[in-house]
Amino acid sequence: MVAVADSSADSDIGGQLNSGVNESNLLSGNGTIPRTNSGCGYLSSTTTAMTYEPCVSCTTFNILAPIYKRLDQKNQSLRESNFRAVWLSRNQKILNWLLLERSSIICLQEFWVGNEELVHMYQQRLGDAGYVTFQLARTNNRGDGLLTAVRKDYFTILNYRELLFNDCGDRVAQLLHVQLAFPFSQNRKGNAQQEFLIVNTHLLFPHDSCLSVVRLHQVYKILQFVEQYQRENKLNYTPILLCGDWNGSKRGHVYKFLRSQGFVSSYDIAHQYTDSDADAHRWVSHRNHRGNICGVDFILLCNPNKSRKPLKKSWAEAVFGIIKCQLQKASLVENNAFAFLKAGNHGNFITYSAFCEALRQVNLIGLPYGLTSQETEDLWMQADINGNGVVEYEEFKRRIWNSECAELREENCSERTGDSEHDIVEEAIGFNVKNAVLFPREAEKGMWPENYSLSDHARLTVVFSPVRMQCSQRVTRL
Repeated sequence: MVAVADSSADSDIGGQLNSGVNESNLLSGNGTIPRTNSGCGYLSSTTTAMTYEPCVSCTTFNILAPIYKRLDQKNQSLRESNFRAVWLSRNQKILNWLLLERSSIICLQEFWVGNEELVHMYQQRLGDAGYVTFQLARTNNRGDGLLTAVRKDYFTILNYRELLFNDCGDRVAQLLHVQLAFPFSQNRKGNAQQEFLIVNTHLLFPHDSCLSVVRLHQVYKILQFVEQYQRENKLNYTPILLCGDWNGSKRGHVYKFLRSQGFVSSYDIAHQYTDSDADAHRWVSHRNHRGNICGVDFILLCNPNKSRKPLKKSWAEAVFGIIKCQLQKASLVENNAFAFLKAGNHGNFITYSAFCEALRQVNLIGLPYGLTSQETEDLWMQADINGNGVVEYEEFKRRIWNSECAELREENCSERTGDSEHDIVEEAIGFNVKNAVLFPREAEKGMWPENYSLSDHARLTVVFSPVRMQCSQRVTRL
């Protein structure tokens, strides 16, 4: 369902990213907040004056559905959904914050689609503020889902698609194809596509390590879906924003898989953090039901000039990483792992049947949510480098034990040369990361404040500026 309304009200997202607004300042019971008409600008940290330039701001927030919010740890069945005044007040406060920030794009997870009153409240208030909203329920009537809202004055909506994973987690994803509604100074020629894709999703919580392959499946389906959509619509050079609650950190297989596909964490780019273990612990965005704090909420950016590995190859590398992880959890080192995979075979190689049996023993196949027979065959073909029907020890080391989803560097294909190929260089629009913040701000220091009550997730907001970039496509000479 889509809600559309006109509004001339606006506020300065750049200013809000640099402000010290306290949660208690927005707790009015009528669900209203003051707004300013300052437009969208970016506040430079090196000047005191506001520098206005075109920008796109994006907020992702898991708002904790009332059907999941526990009110008493001793009585797990006591949920916020049983108390209308409580969940209504909390969601009014959430909307207050969202409308104060006035992000160009809002991506919400755990949106309580099963409650008509709450749905109407979000649609009406966001619609009155000039947003177009799209909601999508999880499959099998789980009660919650996704809501994506975009500002009409910033975007023309070209298409909207829904993706149902149909897996054990009943997860879903939304894809929006939008076009910037305003020109910007860097686009001097005016012929570059000012379009990009927005994806909102919420991956499965890893209750068990064996579910890692399910989460990898989910993001693999998203990238396949995006790749097919780009191919069908001839979108060769289109930026992509992947937003949501990934239920996994920067150290996990999903994150490494996405990095191999050219995506970067916009928050980490803004704060100049690397993918090292030390930087991975600098910030958090979630305190889960077990009391653990971790960073799981991301706005991932892939610019059109970013190199990307073939999707199936990256997928295989990520699965091999999960296989290695499962073997290590069984206290197997390299030599023992090879012996385990080749089972009773006396030769120095692994057969396909032994490979399948080993995957069954580590719960990666043979279960409803495990690898399919086709995926298992595809993995085997990747591991059998020389194609002789078996995986020898050197192949095992190269493909399975030492395989990893490595980050690819940005490159301009015009730097490459070849006798049989040449490059077609085109202009495209990408994004620079200008700023990014988490709220509550303690989350940026790796801490979780006890007095924070809006959700069990922090809200992540990122400001991007469109930038013109040169992209190239390799074409083979006939």
